[in-house]
Amino acid sequence: MAFAPAAFSAPVGTLSVHVLDQQTGTPPPGVTVTLEKQQQDKWIPLASGKTDQDGRIKSLYPEDQDMQPGIYKVTFKTADYFHAKKLDTFFPAIPVLFTVTRTNEKLHIPLLLSQYGYSTYKGS
Repeated sequence: MAFAPAAFSAPVGTLSVHVLDQQTGTPPPGVTVTLEKQQQDKWIPLASGKTDQDGRIKSLYPEDQDMQPGIYKVTFKTADYFHAKKLDTFFPAIPVLFTVTRTNEKLHIPLLLSQYGYSTYKGS
């Protein structure tokens, strides 16, 4: 019996995100989220997606690559969401930088959002 290496690529769900609108208590669908990795003094684009009806992107990291240790950035593009609701927002985009310490480490980044504030944390 042959054994395959532990990972050929990032498993589905290696990096997930979730957005919740604190003002309404509901998840906003259709929010664009981008993913970039820092290389020296540049940010390299890796992926982009839109939140589903539950305010989630269940698998943002490309499944054909290993998520290597390093510094990454997810950016939640929130302006369109608020403008569609005819609301102003102080934060048109919310970048969240984070560190990956292990290859294909399973990470979840939630964003609690309002027009004039937000919070985030390392989820599971």
